[in-house]
Amino acid sequence: MSWLYEGNESEHDLDETDVRVRPNPKGNKPRTKNRPSHENAVAGIITQVDLGRYQVALEDNSEITATLGKELRKAGAVVGDKVGLAGDTSGSDGALALIVRVEPRTSLLRRSADDSDQVERVIVANATQMLIVAAVANPEPRTRLIDRYLAAAFDAGLSPALCLTKVDLADSTALTQHFADLSIPIILTQKDKPELNQLQNFLDKQITVLVGASGVGKSTLVNLLVPGAYRSTGEVNVVTGRGRHTSSSARALQVNPGTWIIDTPGVRSFGLGHIQPNNLLRSFEDLWEIVKTCPRDCSHLADSPDCSLDEAALKSSNVANRVDSLRRLLASSQTNDY
Repeated sequence: MSWLYEGNESEHDLDETDVRVRPNPKGNKPRTKNRPSHENAVAGIITQVDLGRYQVALEDNSEITATLGKELRKAGAVVGDKVGLAGDTSGSDGALALIVRVEPRTSLLRRSADDSDQVERVIVANATQMLIVAAVANPEPRTRLIDRYLAAAFDAGLSPALCLTKVDLADSTALTQHFADLSIPIILTQKDKPELNQLQNFLDKQITVLVGASGVGKSTLVNLLVPGAYRSTGEVNVVTGRGRHTSSSARALQVNPGTWIIDTPGVRSFGLGHIQPNNLLRSFEDLWEIVKTCPRDCSHLADSPDCSLDEAALKSSNVANRVDSLRRLLASSQTNDY
C-alpha cells in the first residue's frame, strides 16, 4: 500500500487533514432547537375529529380540514380546542392545513373506561357549561348516570343544567324532585312540540357540551337549535328499552355568534376513575354540608360509624336515594389508589 503515500511518509503518519469527509447527500442544514413561532397562524376551533383529520371552523365561519403538526401529535387535540393553523387554509378541494399550535385550555371534560381505571379520556376542551339531557320516559331516566355527569361537570369546572325531554309522555314530577335541592336549572321540553326559549337562554353566549344516554333526544334538540346540522336520530329499542347509538363522534356547532354547542355520542356508562373522592362528595351539593359534620376519618360508606349521612337518610325517601347514589359512587371508586 506504499504507493498511496509520497516520500518517506508511513501509512501510520496520518492526521485529521487526511480524513476524507463525505458530503451530506441530502444537503440538509444542521438541526436546530429553534422552531418557527407561527405568529401569523390563522385562528380556528376544532369542530370534529375523524381518523387523524380535524375539521376546524375559522373566524369567518368557513370550515377547513387540517392535520396535526408532528410536534403536537403526542399531546393530541380534541373538539373544542382553539388552534393556530399554517399552510393551505383556503378550504378548497384537496387542501389540507397544518395545526401548528394548540392554545392553553380553560377546561377539560374527561371520562374513564370505568371507575377502576384512572386513565382518562378527554371528551371536549374549553366548554363552559354542561347540559345533561335525560328523557322522563322511553328510555327510562337513570338518576345515577345523571349524578355521574354532575360529578364530571364539577371536576371540570362546568356549570351544569338538566334538560328533561319527552315530558308529554310521562309525569316528570318524581325526577324533578330528585334533583330539586340542587342549584341547577331544570329545563323541560316536549317530544312533539319542544319549547326552546328557556333552553336558548341557558345556551346564549356559552360553549355548552351536551351529554346523555342514547335515545334521550340530544340530536333532536341539536337539529332544532341548528337547522342544517343533520345529526342522526334514532328510536329506542322496544326489546331492551335503551336508545340506539346514532352520533359516533363529538361535534361542535355554532348556534349563533358567540354561542356553541358540542353534541357528544350517547353513552350507557360514564367512568369517574380519574376524579378525586373529595370532588365526588362536593358534586352532591345537597349532601355536602351534611358530610362536613362527619367524623374526621369517615369514609361516608354505609358501614362507616357515626356517619352523618345515616341520620339524613331517615328524613325522606328522596334524601335516602341521594345518599344511596353517593355511596355507590364512593364504593365504586374505592379500588383507585389516590
